[in-house]
Amino acid sequence: MPSNDARTLLQTAVPTAVAGAVAVAISGGVAGGKGALGAVVGTVVVILFMGVGLVVLQRTARSLPQLFQAMGLMLYTVQLLLLFVFVAAFQDTTVFNPKAFAITLVATTLVWIAAQARAHMKAKILYVEPESDKAEKPKNAGLKS
Repeated sequence: MPSNDARTLLQTAVPTAVAGAVAVAISGGVAGGKGALGAVVGTVVVILFMGVGLVVLQRTARSLPQLFQAMGLMLYTVQLLLLFVFVAAFQDTTVFNPKAFAITLVATTLVWIAAQARAHMKAKILYVEPESDKAEKPKNAGLKS
């Protein structure tokens, strides 16, 4: 993974993990152990889904740059739909508190998206390939006067 990609992943995963830790503490205080477990599961799901999506998007940008924007829109749509599916699938669970899970899922998703936007705004990514010093320079074929 190139350094820009790893840096972006780190700059998005760390704030999300911190927000998840805050959610675990709040959920644990409000809903007890099941609330804390729900917040942990929600945080892990968001970091895994969004992290895999970011890696896929970065590889697509390198190999098929013409599909980058469409792939990004499709990927975010699929991720959000899958997160809604997770909330619906676990709404009646007794293993952890489903409200803490859902609230943590939404909060950490918003933190991930904000952190990713910030990381991309601060990244110094060239959008034009600079000329190489080793490239052949065109020879002057015109008449000299």
